[in-house]
Amino acid sequence: MQAGHHECSPEALKAGMKKAGIKPDLQEQILRLSEFHTYPAPGVLIGAFMVDLALELLGVSMDRKLYAICETPKCLPDALQILARCTTGNNRLRVVPIGKFAITLNTPTESETADAVRVYVDLQKLKKFPTIDLWYANSPAYDRHTMKGRLRDEIFRAGRDILSFENVRVPVIKKKKWTSVTCPCCWETVPDYLFQGDRCGACGSMRYYKRI
Repeated sequence: MQAGHHECSPEALKAGMKKAGIKPDLQEQILRLSEFHTYPAPGVLIGAFMVDLALELLGVSMDRKLYAICETPKCLPDALQILARCTTGNNRLRVVPIGKFAITLNTPTESETADAVRVYVDLQKLKKFPTIDLWYANSPAYDRHTMKGRLRDEIFRAGRDILSFENVRVPVIKKKKWTSVTCPCCWETVPDYLFQGDRCGACGSMRYYKRI
């Protein structure tokens, strides 16, 4: 884990998980996830339990090809990348910035829609875990300097007990056929379906840099 984050060493993290009775294989995945994220953030710890539950509900193992939708860009996508091998790069992870701490997982299908499982943090179940509840609500009563250890231990104790799930159906986004088009403004090429009128996004509404 990154030197700048000393919230918990891998040894202490593993000791806390063992004390809470977390199964050994999930312990190893949480350690990998924490390393990938650079520190054991509360969101990635909860995310590990979410993905683990979704895999069980689907009846599949971690090495199965899966597709995921994540309803927040914060922390949770990393759990999907490590535990379910769904990434933006392999085109199997879609982040929809709704702002909910929820994921949806499904197996491949040739149909136009896929039956999936959606796992989410249940606000009613959070009431049994006051520290997680304060953190999740972004309450001013939560002090990360004095309560982070308590929060982490409570997350390990809670495990899946703060989660609920539902069976859902999601549209399947097929790969688009495309041709390469040269932008007349910057003379760089992009897929035709990303053109904005007569120019590429970088020369239009998606510009994020200024040449120096």
